Amino acid sequence: MSRSTMKLPKKSIDEVLAPFSRRAASVIPILQAIQAEYGYLSEDAVKRTALHACVPESAVFGAATFYSQFRLVPPGEHLVRVCQGTACHVLGGADVLDSLCEELEIDEGGTTADGLFTLESVRCLGCCSLAPAVMIDGETYGRVTRAALPGILGRYRRGDVS
Repeated sequence: MSRSTMKLPKKSIDEVLAPFSRRAASVIPILQAIQAEYGYLSEDAVKRTALHACVPESAVFGAATFYSQFRLVPPGEHLVRVCQGTACHVLGGADVLDSLCEELEIDEGGTTADGLFTLESVRCLGCCSLAPAVMIDGETYGRVTRAALPGILGRYRRGDVS
């Protein structure tokens, strides 16, 4: 997906907030809904959530930083997930993750300077027979090696995938 075809938010933050009650118990579901719509939680989203749920901003920020599901910066155009489950770990998943960090010049959880890739490690991709596995934007690559990574990433850099 190119930057010009990326999903644009369809709802305003007010529209996302509307169905939720004005209680502290709504904070996590609100943050999940905002992130689903926008891909991350902006500073404005944190403030608006606090106002809507009638809680301090610090409480919302605390929840957003405590749970690893939330991100406070926009994700890259392509989400790269590296499996670290048992099979993948045993068969070199840690080496694949280290190699991706080097290749992309970012740490785990980071986004490349050009905004093209965000790198995450995950507990399991559910494809143990393909270990070690990497998923990029929902496409799974199995038996990944350090040598295969430049070719795989090159497809996304060139825009050869949809």
